[in-house]
Amino acid sequence: MPVQLSNDQLTRVANEFGTPVYIYHAEKIQEQYQKLKTAFQKSDARFYYAAKALTNINVLRYIHSLGAGVDCSSINEVKLALYSGFHPSEVLYTANGIAFSEIEEAQSLGVKINIDSLSNLEKFGKRFAHSYPVGIRLRPNIMAGGNLKISTGHDKSKFGIPVGKIDQIVSLKNQYNLCISNLHIHTGSDIDDADVFIRGIEVLFEIIPSFEELQSVDLGGGFKVPYKKEDKELDIFRLGEKVFAMFEKYEKAGGRKLQIWFEPGKFLVSQCGYFVTTVNVLKETSATTFAGVNSGFNHLIRPMFYDAYHYIENISNPGGALKKYSVVGNICETDTFAWERELNEIREGDYLVFFNAGAYGFEMSSNFNSRFKPAEVMIKDGNAFLIRKRDEFDDLLEKQVKVF
Repeated sequence: MPVQLSNDQLTRVANEFGTPVYIYHAEKIQEQYQKLKTAFQKSDARFYYAAKALTNINVLRYIHSLGAGVDCSSINEVKLALYSGFHPSEVLYTANGIAFSEIEEAQSLGVKINIDSLSNLEKFGKRFAHSYPVGIRLRPNIMAGGNLKISTGHDKSKFGIPVGKIDQIVSLKNQYNLCISNLHIHTGSDIDDADVFIRGIEVLFEIIPSFEELQSVDLGGGFKVPYKKEDKELDIFRLGEKVFAMFEKYEKAGGRKLQIWFEPGKFLVSQCGYFVTTVNVLKETSATTFAGVNSGFNHLIRPMFYDAYHYIENISNPGGALKKYSVVGNICETDTFAWERELNEIREGDYLVFFNAGAYGFEMSSNFNSRFKPAEVMIKDGNAFLIRKRDEFDDLLEKQVKVF
């Protein structure tokens, strides 16, 4: 049976730490990581957790303890990773549209670097030449992902250097004697088709011969996880078999042996997370019955930003009659979490829990409407640990400068 927290556990945490509250289940992260290890056990595979999904240092430390590396999208994520115990050799830095000074800082910290523009690649060549290995992020021109906002590999995406510019990459490599050790692609998020990754590998196999010092290929992440009860997770075991077969065939045909990297973010932490809220008010209208909770898109923006679906349960009245409610937030904007969702009868004061809240939940939260960010709690070995305090009023003033 999949690892899951019980209603009683979630209720106890809500009672102890208040709501709204993010709750993360360590053993679920471990379960997901073990799936990856098992699925790709035949291959020389390495996993770099995409930290942008959830950067709490306790989560980072736990993932490091499992044996994973970490993939970072900013220099501050790099610093958080190093602070959390990752060795520089375990840190992969892949950003886009950033100032070259940030790449220089990443180099000074000794981490692995992927570059996604010809401009920064040339600057890197002028500055470091062959002295520091570097990776290239390519745009494979493959459309994939749950929707356009989370698709990153298509021909209109800002990410990566288009594969059609491979000659210019090679020219810069030769001009500056660059040591290109990694080729990286990432086609999107919420990918449910293993063949998307296979198409990406086929693109890379055509390019690899141009890079004689290549040590690894990075296939990105974006593995789909289930949000609805009927959803299926990407079959990573099938993907693991396909990847192994392709690389084994490639090596037997005379290709070099390459390490295979993946960057799972949501796959590792989405299902570990629960967001518990309290129902403030019930409001009957001619259109619907609103259940207004003590949160909003300032805490969980995914439904409004991505039209993302989060399964919701009333854990205070699990046996109540099923009725339809529109679950909405308490901020001064439209912040609908769910419209006409069938839920067990809701009463004011009930706890509603949002599932799949580990990835891009707290991480994308804000203090909009000058409301406090929620607390974060981690459950490990059955014990609940506060890993971030709920905001207080002083937190809203901390960085402000009173001038007038």
